[in-house]
Amino acid sequence: MKRVILPLLIAGVCTIPSLARAESNAYVSLSGGVGLLNNSKVDGNDDAIRYDTGYLINGAIGLKNEAVRLEAEVGYHQNSVDSSDYSVVRGAHVSMWSYMANGYYDIDMDNAGLSPYIMVGLGVADASIRDGNWGPSSSSTEFAWQVGAGLGIKTSDNVMVDIGYRYLSPSDATFEGAKVSLASSNFIVGIRYSF
Repeated sequence: MKRVILPLLIAGVCTIPSLARAESNAYVSLSGGVGLLNNSKVDGNDDAIRYDTGYLINGAIGLKNEAVRLEAEVGYHQNSVDSSDYSVVRGAHVSMWSYMANGYYDIDMDNAGLSPYIMVGLGVADASIRDGNWGPSSSSTEFAWQVGAGLGIKTSDNVMVDIGYRYLSPSDATFEGAKVSLASSNFIVGIRYSF
């Protein structure tokens, strides 16, 4: 439980000071999509583990002030193992919880209802692998960063539909002493509700 609460508190505290003195609008968002986990390098061996297309879901709370948004986000990602240089048990997969503090810059298109954006994020990723080679379930918590871009489409005064791409890159996870890379390209669609 501490692994969940501490990153959320840190991310939340980081978003408050910079917007505290400005007039800001709070929002919540929910998104999901397709996660393309890069082939994993294991202890220096390229493409040692290959994955099927996976899925992800993200939830966030944030503040928006003119063109700038800051938010605290929690995400869940999962990809099944397609093939591996190691013997793989049936149903082997990698899952990852991410806890991120994200910053966005929105580009207003002069009342066109469209708002392109770019984003960056910092936080931690708690990854686990379920495969007989690293025990029934091994986990590793590492620093993570992400960058992305997308488009917000205004559907009402309070609702935006977000379409975007993100590249998420945790530091190499350590499973039973083995270093495993877990970077991912993520394509997402979501809804953002402003209060």
